[in-house]
Amino acid sequence: MKITPRIRMIAAIAVAMVLSVPLWAALQEKTGEKPATPAAKPGAAEMERLKFYLGEWDYTETYPKSAFAPNGGKNTGVYTSRLGPGGQSLVNSFHSQGPVGDFEGLIVMTWDAREKAYKAYVFGNGIPGAVVETGQFEGDALVYRFEFPVEGGSVKLRNVTKVTGPGTLVSEEYSAMKDGPETLLVHVEAKKR
Repeated sequence: MKITPRIRMIAAIAVAMVLSVPLWAALQEKTGEKPATPAAKPGAAEMERLKFYLGEWDYTETYPKSAFAPNGGKNTGVYTSRLGPGGQSLVNSFHSQGPVGDFEGLIVMTWDAREKAYKAYVFGNGIPGAVVETGQFEGDALVYRFEFPVEGGSVKLRNVTKVTGPGTLVSEEYSAMKDGPETLLVHVEAKKR
């Protein structure tokens, strides 16, 4: 690897940051100052609300007959959810198979303090790039919304997830063209392992 001036600068900044912590502590010790009590992390309470996802889940996707699934059908899969670095995100991976198709993906959820909303970054084997959804709790349901352009208008998606009992949850995805009525795309029932 070639060490460029930029890499040297980044390394110098990193070293300075690491060394400044003990220096700052030593200065506080000499002056008698006590470090401020750490404030709660921004978004900590909002991330706490997502902990119902944590763990491993078996799930069933039920697809009604639609343009997406002309014959309808059921897929089964496994969903794993864990906390991301520092508890600032939730990382979910999933994989389902069945007559409707083979779906594999990753969802990273976090709290966006500027927007005062949850963000979900969805990556899937059938999705180029990422889909970015915006969500809020509406009562006891976590509701994510996403809109994307299509020829002649747009498609709106709405995903509603809620805990239905100990170790069980239900998630439903709805779609609507422009301002038309919503139709159910998929109904998911999950049970914690």
